[in-house]
Amino acid sequence: MNTVLITGCSSGYGLETARHFHSHGWSVIATMRTPRADVLSESERLRILALDVTDPESIAAALEASGPIDVLVNNAGVGAIGAFEATPMPMAREVFETNTFGVMAMTQAVLPQFRERRSGVLVNVTSSVVLARMPLVAVYAASKTAVEGFTASLALELEDFDISVKLVEPGYAPSTNFTSNGRTRMEGLIPEDYARFGERVLADFQSQTTVTHASDVAEVVWRAANDTTGQLRFPAGPDAVALAQFR
Repeated sequence: MNTVLITGCSSGYGLETARHFHSHGWSVIATMRTPRADVLSESERLRILALDVTDPESIAAALEASGPIDVLVNNAGVGAIGAFEATPMPMAREVFETNTFGVMAMTQAVLPQFRERRSGVLVNVTSSVVLARMPLVAVYAASKTAVEGFTASLALELEDFDISVKLVEPGYAPSTNFTSNGRTRMEGLIPEDYARFGERVLADFQSQTTVTHASDVAEVVWRAANDTTGQLRFPAGPDAVALAQFR
């Protein structure tokens, strides 16, 4: 039985991905900063562990409790929407700590077991902001673009150890908690001088009819984890697929 460890499973993509792998007979280790019994029901094939990807001790403890895994899905992330001019640098660093350095830290922590076994799959979840220019997400886009470059280079390093490395690029998913989870962090990031522009941008987002659902992402993560063709990038959701065609 294969085992997958997924970060950021309290809601959205991570939660749906955990359910998807479990429904396909895998053993699932669903991690989140603060485990909640009302999110997933633990069973013989599903365990919930506390994990903060920005904390080395938390990472070490979670991996020790997990035991051997076959697939790591780096899904945990935080959002940031606002004018870059109004974005405090401590907030930019906070976004990178989770979205970029958290991915690197988790990856580095699991690589020894993958390398020793000469098997394993890394799936890094980014965003469709890497596929096209989008306003008011400069810091967020930078954090996700960095993961794209990191992953593409890493894939070449790990080929000789038979370790697969994949990127999943979800589209715009208004049904997830992306915005609400970061609402406090984003307060005041669209100052008066940017207000009219911000209203137009947000209105455009809200008017989109072709969007991504968490189930779209879960299915693509599953496909990427089981891919044997060598494909690196997997857009997820109809809007992301459309953007990827013009990349």
